[in-house]
Amino acid sequence: MDGTILVADDDRTIRTVLSQALTRAGCKVRATGSVHTLWRWIEEGEGDVVISDVNMPDGDGLDLLPQIKRKRPDLPVLIVSAQNTVMTAIKASELGAYDYLPKPFDLKDLLAKVNRALSQKTMGELDTVIDEAPEMPLIGSAPLMQDVYRLLARVLNTDLSVMVTGESGTGKDLLALALHNLGHRVKNDFVTINASTATTQRLDGILLGEKGDFEVSQAPENATIYLDEIGEMSPSSQLHLLDILRDERLKVRNYRIISSTRQNLDNLVNQGSFREDLFYRLNVVSIALPRLRDRVGDIPELTRHFLQKSATTGLPLKSISSHGLELMQNAPWLGNVRELENFVSRLVVLCAEDEVSELYVMQNLQKIPQAPSSNSISGDGKLSGAVEKHIKRYFDLHGDILPPPGLYNRILREIEMPLLALSLAATRGNQIKTAELLGINRNTLRKKIKELDIVVTRSKKMM
Repeated sequence: MDGTILVADDDRTIRTVLSQALTRAGCKVRATGSVHTLWRWIEEGEGDVVISDVNMPDGDGLDLLPQIKRKRPDLPVLIVSAQNTVMTAIKASELGAYDYLPKPFDLKDLLAKVNRALSQKTMGELDTVIDEAPEMPLIGSAPLMQDVYRLLARVLNTDLSVMVTGESGTGKDLLALALHNLGHRVKNDFVTINASTATTQRLDGILLGEKGDFEVSQAPENATIYLDEIGEMSPSSQLHLLDILRDERLKVRNYRIISSTRQNLDNLVNQGSFREDLFYRLNVVSIALPRLRDRVGDIPELTRHFLQKSATTGLPLKSISSHGLELMQNAPWLGNVRELENFVSRLVVLCAEDEVSELYVMQNLQKIPQAPSSNSISGDGKLSGAVEKHIKRYFDLHGDILPPPGLYNRILREIEMPLLALSLAATRGNQIKTAELLGINRNTLRKKIKELDIVVTRSKKMM
């Protein structure tokens, strides 16, 4: 895309996101939170496309539309609004808006509309044509994804270390790449390290330039270093990485560190499986990607994107029936967005029809994995063996250095918490029954509940 985009929105975060995305797409951007400033730019002949909010502190973007159409009738105006009512959309259309997008909007969709506006295509034309806008790494307008976008915008042009969390298949690597590609380091290298398999020699070679038994290229200065699946590093690798991050030579390289994990690192730290000091060094800002089953409203848009993506590989451009999409929105998608993409690819390859029917979707959905039973139990060893393994791992994690004082009480607290919580749940919150079950005094139980900050919920029905 090539052109100047005028952005008017009173939300600074939205202005930042749009400015970064449009600049990355090749456009020049001028952004303001004022209707009066927007109108001054338009009067001065600035801009090839306008993106305007409706409600701003000094005026209304919709009320400005008639003036824009009189002054510059060929200037396309895209209206975005949180007032997601049918009347807002109708009014925008009647007043001559090029297009209207309700908030929260999908960034890729908006870029596609800007691209079409720059090409002066009529609104609504070529709905099934593959978007010519640059490939956007993240798709979705669900509230949980909007939270991700807002947080991403705040850290784009900083050098803060970011920890990306989320289940497998949620797109952690895409978010990490977006942090790099949409930020001020875009002209520098993006270097990925598989943290789960990285040896100490490889870490030394990439980050410090030290040569071991085999040669590893050092990352260039000012690169973004992406540590993938940091939660699966061995204790020795964690300690070695911490030493590297403390090394003065690393500061000269001016790297930005982005990490990702599918593990719950808070739990791993409490269990002694992940170093607390390394966790806090990497987890300056945390961005959590939601599971696909928590944003099912994005499934139709994601599906259309994957259908169009398949078409770019030489496969026919297909569609899925509306009832088929409804079935897909009710599927578990344990593999998240990655599983959905694979599913759509199979439909494109295997279905002979141009439109994939509801029946065909149903037949293929029956083949995908379902959620495991909630009463499945893992582990067959004794409690003492599990505790011994846990404590040994905790000591190994600290290497030659002893853990911080207070180990006895920390271990007892970890055991007490689930014991008391599960016992209270079994008695439906009846503390008399719980004290009897545990064989302790009621006053002792109350004291423990208060110390451990356990929430007690009462119920009339007993087990």
